[in-house]
Amino acid sequence: MLSFPELIRKKRDGETLTDDEVKAFVDAVTEKTIQESQIGAMLMAIWQRGMVTTETQTLTRQMMLSGDVMTWPDEWSGRVVDKHSTGGVGDKVSLVLAPALAACGCKVPMISGRGLAHTGGTLDKMESIPGFNINQSADRILQMLDSVGCCIVGQTKTLVPADRVLYAIRDATSTVDSLALIAGSILSKKGAESLSALVLDVKFGRAALYKDLRSAKELAMLLVETGNALGIRTGAALSCMDAVIGRCVGNSLEVMESLETLKGRGPEDLMELVSTLGGLLLTMTDLVSDLSEGRRKIYDAVIGGAALSKFQAMLEAQGVANQTARSLCSAHNDYFTVLRKSEHQLELKTTSGGTVGDVDGLVLAKILHKLGAGRSKAGESINHSVGAELLVSIGQQVEEGVPWLRLHHDDRVPTDEQIRCLQDAVCVRADTHTHNTHTVVKELLLPQK
Repeated sequence: MLSFPELIRKKRDGETLTDDEVKAFVDAVTEKTIQESQIGAMLMAIWQRGMVTTETQTLTRQMMLSGDVMTWPDEWSGRVVDKHSTGGVGDKVSLVLAPALAACGCKVPMISGRGLAHTGGTLDKMESIPGFNINQSADRILQMLDSVGCCIVGQTKTLVPADRVLYAIRDATSTVDSLALIAGSILSKKGAESLSALVLDVKFGRAALYKDLRSAKELAMLLVETGNALGIRTGAALSCMDAVIGRCVGNSLEVMESLETLKGRGPEDLMELVSTLGGLLLTMTDLVSDLSEGRRKIYDAVIGGAALSKFQAMLEAQGVANQTARSLCSAHNDYFTVLRKSEHQLELKTTSGGTVGDVDGLVLAKILHKLGAGRSKAGESINHSVGAELLVSIGQQVEEGVPWLRLHHDDRVPTDEQIRCLQDAVCVRADTHTHNTHTVVKELLLPQK
């Protein structure tokens, strides 16, 4: 019988665990036959010593097999896809991408997460829509993929139970940022979805987990290699996360911006991410011949309205009343007749004239978190109506005293210090030359043929 103290010592001393030893650890976590203190010690040993590629792949596979693994009809072979983002400010890509992919013939069982700290969660955004139910059975997910082509749901209790235990203890032991543990957590859940193809949006910058391209690329390469080892065609995009994605941050506001995008009125940076990630997935499923054709198909699905129709059908399939879904998806609509509006709006104005050079997304997200838009630990409630709208874009020329940010808040009133921090978050350069918005996606990692 394996000794867990011996396994912990072995990893602590930098030795490589065998496949059987990794399996024994994951089984014990799942079956609750190991003490939490021992789990924490093992996680810390992994964080300090790392894991070689084979260990990471075995850890991921055993986590995936710790619960149910989804099965799909044979005729869907090669078309079941998903996307995962490492987290960003104003990241509403999934809300646009899932229905766009469905409109292009894919099946998208998008199992998403909630927000924690400054990063927003897809499930929180969707739950700002009255009636939307993220808790769906495996049978119901199958039905929705058959009839609609996409769904956005939470992790079921029977899917990767080992990850639920490990993630909570990682958070408590400050081992969240271990490369091996990140790969295991992300890819075990995607593996349990039995995907044909997966695209990863790995972010770097001020508002990302990894601040520079080099370290983000290290994670992306590990994720791509591990995903392919699981039998999933896996690719990645490395994207910049300094400023806000689009112009809105906050759950209800991001739903509104997603709907505007699905109606053909979306911001360029959001459309760049949606078309690039979606185009990469279409390429990996062989539904298109190359990335440029894939981008064009996704773009056409969004601009032409096909993705909007899929989004409306998804809302209704997941519990939203027909009249509510139709109202949200109509061409012209006051979204606040359906989505909750905060009690107060406050506009901040520029203190100088010139060209908008930068907006610090991390500062904005952290203050919105303090005003109730986010949570500090799992299970906390949030205020879906709290958020902010950028009224200017990077590269835009502005005069002194023009509104640049509209803050939405309720009973938590922003302090003078928070207002000062927000004002410092926008950089207005003295020059008056217009600068083009920078490209968000910096590099692509394509799967092996």
